[in-house]
Amino acid sequence: MADDVRLQAVVELAQGMAAARTPQETWRAAADGACRALAGSFAAVSVWERELGRLSVLVNAGELVAGEEEFPEHEAYPVHQFPEITEFLHERWAAGGEPNAWVETSEGAAQGPVGYCHQRVAALRRRGRGCCVVAPIVLHGRAWGELYVARRAGEPVFDRGDADFATVLASVVGAGLAQSERLEEVRRLAYTDALTGLANRRAVDAHLDEAVDRHRSEGTVVSLVVCDLNGLKRVNDTQGHAVGDRLLERFGSVLSLCGAMLPGALAARLGGDEFCLLAVGPSADEVVRVAEELCRRAAGVKLGEGVACGVASTGDPIGPVRSARRLFRLADAAQYRAKAARAAGPVVAGREGPDDPVVRLADAASPPAGEPTPPAGERRRFRSRRED
Repeated sequence: MADDVRLQAVVELAQGMAAARTPQETWRAAADGACRALAGSFAAVSVWERELGRLSVLVNAGELVAGEEEFPEHEAYPVHQFPEITEFLHERWAAGGEPNAWVETSEGAAQGPVGYCHQRVAALRRRGRGCCVVAPIVLHGRAWGELYVARRAGEPVFDRGDADFATVLASVVGAGLAQSERLEEVRRLAYTDALTGLANRRAVDAHLDEAVDRHRSEGTVVSLVVCDLNGLKRVNDTQGHAVGDRLLERFGSVLSLCGAMLPGALAARLGGDEFCLLAVGPSADEVVRVAEELCRRAAGVKLGEGVACGVASTGDPIGPVRSARRLFRLADAAQYRAKAARAAGPVVAGREGPDDPVVRLADAASPPAGEPTPPAGERRRFRSRRED
């Protein structure tokens, strides 16, 4: 393969990984790009899980045979079955050696000492492939995993030049994985509350918009539980903000535990002493039961004084929910009523008949037509009522 063609292949591999938006897309772009660059029929990216002593396949690309999946959940191999990996990890790499690719063929020796079988050679024969090139992937200065590219039986066998090129491709893959990790960390920080580790308001807004779209198109039940943690100001004023932070962290753990009772629920801190659970799919009654458990557990949190909890669900008679803002407004109004009544359990929007006071309160706070107000504005409106 000409140098300019290989250079273009490297550029395309790097561009493909840079365009990926998720870890799975990144792995697939790496495998697809390497497969094309080396004129292979199949490629895989695997990670060496040192603590488990195994090679775990992240993605398979190209021509898959029976038993191979694009993103396998359980395809892993004990490292001791691959002596070349053991040698690389514990001898050449530990001694300061550089990563270098190697080639295996289906014509190689599959048998060695008693009880040993060359796994790669056996796999090539079993899957109808004639040869493979294996290149270690290095990330942050450590052996991270491997890039594997194979060709069909009967096609030209990889040579030393291909192995050297695979080494270059593996270094590009390593750089792409490092960039992907950094982007994932940025995304995580952007959607995570730093103190509690829960989702933040930005994450709730994004998920709630998607959930309401599903409700409108598919009729999916969407429920929102909004909580105001009682007693935080007293703790901050009398014992200091460090103790107040511990109270927030403890309640965050309780919220996370209760959220786990609802499959796929998102537990979040909206800011200050306000938290929420977003559930998509479970019935309104299931969500209310979890909200009741949340109130019960919150009452036992040391330092705190329980929570004021409001629930709004499209599974209850609350009228049409065409926007995330309306569901937030309803849950916030329910929470406001729970706060005012010092209720020990949740107040649920829409469960007090046609003239439900929570629904009336929420709709009374609705801005005039043509004057949209962001959800944060709705919350400030109810908060100002509390302070009057």
